[in-house]
Amino acid sequence: MKIQKTSTVQHIFDQFNLLFPYLKLEFFSKGHEDHKGNKSEDIINHQTLLTSINPELSEKEFTIDEEMTVSDFEQMMKDNFNLNVQVFRKSNDLWLQTTATDHWTLLKQNGKGQRSTVKYDIDTIDITDFDVD
Repeated sequence: MKIQKTSTVQHIFDQFNLLFPYLKLEFFSKGHEDHKGNKSEDIINHQTLLTSINPELSEKEFTIDEEMTVSDFEQMMKDNFNLNVQVFRKSNDLWLQTTATDHWTLLKQNGKGQRSTVKYDIDTIDITDFDVD
């Protein structure tokens, strides 16, 4: 992942999504406590420049370890770039904040999101067609 002074929230969002297609990264104007979520009204617009959020932003290129926990990743973004981020996981047609599972790795979160989108083609069973003794 590459963070530059000219990067927008959308640019980082897209880079993260390429690595973890069943997760998404949102940026917030305020931080959150461990195992607590962010308020939707604090989401930062995706067209916002990162330097608007943190004028002293340091440019850096780094690799995200898929074995890193969500909480460690969120804390690293805060510590290294002063950016408040929250990871969301795909759950069928919804995006859930990963607050209850922040201790899971990014890989595990992404796998859970992927499995939640699998559509099964299972024939329905007529439960009225059973003999009851």
